[in-house]
Amino acid sequence: MFDQSVKQLAQSALYPKESPAKIKNSSKRIVIGLPKEISLLEKRIGLTPDAVALLVNNGHEIIVERGAGADANFTDAEYQLAGGQLVDSAREVFDAEIVLKIEPLTDEEFEYLREGQTLISTLNPTALSKSYFERLNKKKVTGIAFEFIEDKVGDIPVIRAMSEIAGSSVMLIAAEYLSNANQGRGIILGGVTGVPPTCVVIIGAGTVGEYAARAALGLGAEIKVFDSHVYRMQRLKYAVGQNIYTSIIDSVTLSNALKHAAVVVAAMRSDTGRSPLIVTEEMVMQMKPNSVIIDVSIDQGGCVETSEMTTLDNPAFIKHDVIHYGVPNITSRVAHTASISLSNIFTPFLLKTGKQGGISQMIYANQWFMKGVYAYRGSITKYVIAQKYDLRYRDLGLLIAAGL
Repeated sequence: MFDQSVKQLAQSALYPKESPAKIKNSSKRIVIGLPKEISLLEKRIGLTPDAVALLVNNGHEIIVERGAGADANFTDAEYQLAGGQLVDSAREVFDAEIVLKIEPLTDEEFEYLREGQTLISTLNPTALSKSYFERLNKKKVTGIAFEFIEDKVGDIPVIRAMSEIAGSSVMLIAAEYLSNANQGRGIILGGVTGVPPTCVVIIGAGTVGEYAARAALGLGAEIKVFDSHVYRMQRLKYAVGQNIYTSIIDSVTLSNALKHAAVVVAAMRSDTGRSPLIVTEEMVMQMKPNSVIIDVSIDQGGCVETSEMTTLDNPAFIKHDVIHYGVPNITSRVAHTASISLSNIFTPFLLKTGKQGGISQMIYANQWFMKGVYAYRGSITKYVIAQKYDLRYRDLGLLIAAGL
């Protein structure tokens, strides 16, 4: 029986067989431009020299404006050694088919934009006007906001990464402004033997809140976490591994906590683009003099009524004897670390974009990547933006299905 099976197998090898179909290689060489940031004292850059080397080794071209990585402590020589093409002006960078930057376009950069290009940047719609999106549509630009891009499991990796950095940074900022050197209360952020620990109120139990809590606990501070959802507070307690004080937000409990707080970290964000107003001006007026408010959600309008947007060169102001810190790009304080984190996220999907044949194919093939697209070939494809600015909305899925 065994011999017969072997014989049949041998005979079958003599018969002609159908050749397997060749798999079409859809890989495409893409050209990516990295301009130097010129707005809001932005210091981060989207790709590190190591990432540029990896992309170049995979057949792609990277155009880098001279000095683009300097504020993040990446030199032109490093980019050149990695295979990047150094150019002297932003205009030359905007010859690339994909422009990767951090901040939204400035008026000057709009002049360099070519029809049909792809722009990957943050969006921050609360700081933009209707004309910004109209100008993008006029040039039929594909706009991708990296704070909307999801991964395959539904998380938003850029927001997660920047929130981790911001949450860790806020306690360092708070320590600076609590000191006498910055007109603070002259107290240490934490506790020492015989001195009660500093009270820190964290509003929002998301990623920023989690990492702020970790840092504050590590310094020995007493923390109180407020949120509007019980499951978020449960998740935060599990993540930090301690049975900390948590409370659902209500005006009485929160107001009482604020009266005793030395530091308030406001980190409530919204999916609709505008942070909920949690802390009223009256609550701020009842806080201790020279205490510190850090409104991490200021890029969405802020959740403290007295907050105002500030910059890294003038980050704080005093109102009602309380120090307010309202820098929207906190992670630019540690631009080197933040740039590495961003580059780790951007590099894999840029490599995948090349393998799949370009941005359009990447959008077609990946639902998670599609979530980042807010403008596509002359149409606004993010409903919340169209509604906010009274612009015509077109569903991206329908546009793709129609082959537009």
